[in-house]
Amino acid sequence: MPDLYHNRVLELAADIPNVGMLADADGSATKLARICGSTVRVDVKLSDDGNTIEAIAVDPKACALGQAATAILAEHAAGATYDELVEARDAMRAMLKDGGEPPRGRFWELRHLEGVRDYPPRHASTMLPFEAILEAIETARTNRAAAA
Repeated sequence: MPDLYHNRVLELAADIPNVGMLADADGSATKLARICGSTVRVDVKLSDDGNTIEAIAVDPKACALGQAATAILAEHAAGATYDELVEARDAMRAMLKDGGEPPRGRFWELRHLEGVRDYPPRHASTMLPFEAILEAIETARTNRAAAA
């Protein structure tokens, strides 16, 4: 599997930014890949309008692929809008499942995970951080609405 775990994937997996927890998180979510047992927790702090990530913290307990995807998310999520994150998640899913183009824009480095396409059991762990951040945003929005 040399194309799957190439140098850049291993570099990303070894150097994940924003690891930990946000004490003042607006929302959090943990996602699990049942096939391999990988988990990724994401905490977010949102802008006042609830649409833009102001801060992120991640806690991945994942394989190298899940860690690499988490590193890319954690590096570039601050300043991203909900729609950008949905677009990145959808492009990533299309790249893995349908042979689509890799994500563009701030999450362009997800192209380094294109080799995962040929290993369907690895898709879930690679998608974990994006599924977690979107759920964390929804949780944050629900929390704000309940507090209003």
